[in-house]
Amino acid sequence: MIQDSLAVRLRSRLAHFAFRILRPMTLGVRALALDGDGRVFLVRHTYVPGWHLPGGGVEAGETLLESLTRELREEANLEMTGAPALLGVYFNHKSSRRDHVAIYVVRDFRSLGARKGDWEIAEARFFARDDLPADTSEATRARLAEALDGAELSPYW
Repeated sequence: MIQDSLAVRLRSRLAHFAFRILRPMTLGVRALALDGDGRVFLVRHTYVPGWHLPGGGVEAGETLLESLTRELREEANLEMTGAPALLGVYFNHKSSRRDHVAIYVVRDFRSLGARKGDWEIAEARFFARDDLPADTSEATRARLAEALDGAELSPYW
């Protein structure tokens, strides 16, 4: 019985290892953080053009919510004070054949102070929906329309 259990665990670990090698998948999270005035928080990275929702990759051993919490602190200097709502999970086929992004709508948070620019984030701040920067990413605009305007959810980033 113990040997059977050990064999099952060993097979499972080998299968997971093989899946990592043969079918690696990346997973990211992004926050659609809205303040009390309906403004959305956006970041401008140093390494990619345009304005985007804050977020990043889910690290090994992290849950989606742990990653979201970490990314909001790192990129936006915001701390969630309530549960976010999952908007959707999107296939980012423009990035790779195996990349997915989970988007959460975050309405309950507090600011930990202004986010200063650094090597990763050039700028970060809130914008009114009718005053988004011209170079706000297409995906960011699509997620805003889905979350706030009733646009049909797309399966694609």
